[in-house]
Amino acid sequence: MDKEFLNKIFIITGASSGIGKATTELAIQRGANVLATGRKIEELKKLLIKHGTSNLEIVAADITIEADRKLIVEKCINKFGGIDVLVNAAGIIAGGSIENTTLEQWDYMLDINLRSVFRLIQISLPYLIKRKGNIINVSSITGIRAFPNILAYCVSKAGLDQLTHCIALELASKGVRVNSINPGVVVTNLHRASGMSEESYNAFLEHSKTTHPLGRVGKPEEIAELILFLASEKAAWITGVSYSIDGGRAQTCLR
Repeated sequence: MDKEFLNKIFIITGASSGIGKATTELAIQRGANVLATGRKIEELKKLLIKHGTSNLEIVAADITIEADRKLIVEKCINKFGGIDVLVNAAGIIAGGSIENTTLEQWDYMLDINLRSVFRLIQISLPYLIKRKGNIINVSSITGIRAFPNILAYCVSKAGLDQLTHCIALELASKGVRVNSINPGVVVTNLHRASGMSEESYNAFLEHSKTTHPLGRVGKPEEIAELILFLASEKAAWITGVSYSIDGGRAQTCLR
């Protein structure tokens, strides 16, 4: 199991922090070659210092920009020669209701969380088909349950789940598997990046212990383990599924 991804080639977005970074670290530990991309070049360089260049390529990129999306795929092909696994872990969150979400905020949320994923999949697809690879989309509990005051985020993640299901059906005959995961609250920089203060974030994490039946929030490494399971041959008969990994949060009512 230690080198179960030997000679496998990953593209992982959002790799400069959180779930994307944890997945990058674990994939490399298990023998994978990884193209790690994100917007924080200094954080990506830390990965390079730690793991070296033999099985890691970093690309500072904005996945909302078409040229950057093409660059990500081009760099991966040039460095490693193909793509076996595409992990779409990049994403943002922001507050807003139907009454106060602006069209610009709506468009920006859906661009990063859904449109850019759709397009990156399209660009990567010829290489994934060639190697009968697979795709894992990092969605959210909000993709399957409604929550107030994060409207655009909820819709973007619900759309990502449906994108997963639709393309899994379309690509099954080509040997490409597609799945998504739906984490509950996980300790990452996601909420801080949305503008939440450290005090508010700590209070949010403390409250989240009461909203997750297992009594705690998640760790990025736990999410990475599920991603790599779905990417592995152990999951060879799994496609078109959205997996909850949320400490039981999706089983509860709003509180």
